[in-house]
Amino acid sequence: MQINEQYAKLADDATIQKTAEALKKNGISAVVVETEEEAKKKVLELLPQGSEVMNMTSMTLEAINVVSELNESEHFNSVHNKLNAMDQKTQGAEMRRLGAAPEWVVGSVHAVTEDGHVLVASASGSQLPAYAYAAGHVIWVIGTQKIVKNIEEGMKRIYEYSFPLEDERALKAYGMHSGVNKILIVNKEFVPERITAILVKKKLGF
Repeated sequence: MQINEQYAKLADDATIQKTAEALKKNGISAVVVETEEEAKKKVLELLPQGSEVMNMTSMTLEAINVVSELNESEHFNSVHNKLNAMDQKTQGAEMRRLGAAPEWVVGSVHAVTEDGHVLVASASGSQLPAYAYAAGHVIWVIGTQKIVKNIEEGMKRIYEYSFPLEDERALKAYGMHSGVNKILIVNKEFVPERITAILVKKKLGF
């Protein structure tokens, strides 16, 4: 699949600030940081010690090296670890509930518009319930190459950039193709401080 490299370009500082302000107007807390290290530090600052945390599959989270801290330290109650210890055949319903409604969820998105809308694509949809409503708190770590002009450009970014890269990754990791099967668009969040977007001035994830 051909990849549209225009969607790999980092946004300039003025566009980042415009996007952060637009997110705030739409009820999404926005923080701008310079580096992967600062992004990881901010994630860990936001998470209360001992809290229930679910990290979604994300190349961005891998890039900032926060996944092991969430699942292997004793600082948090890892939903991911609970799920790994369960049997899909006999405990599937309970596993879906646990993954859909954690106290805190950490992940990323595929596009953010300059006017403050967020787009997330998924093959299975497993991360979407938590993002949309069910998680008590949501943290998104977002490389600023994901900033686009509007929702139309966000959709193009998903199909022309994010999906080809994720499809390649899924084929290597799981031996099967991915798909843009479900798309969540968050236009506004009405629960104060429920969602925090950490905008990182680095090319992170797809």
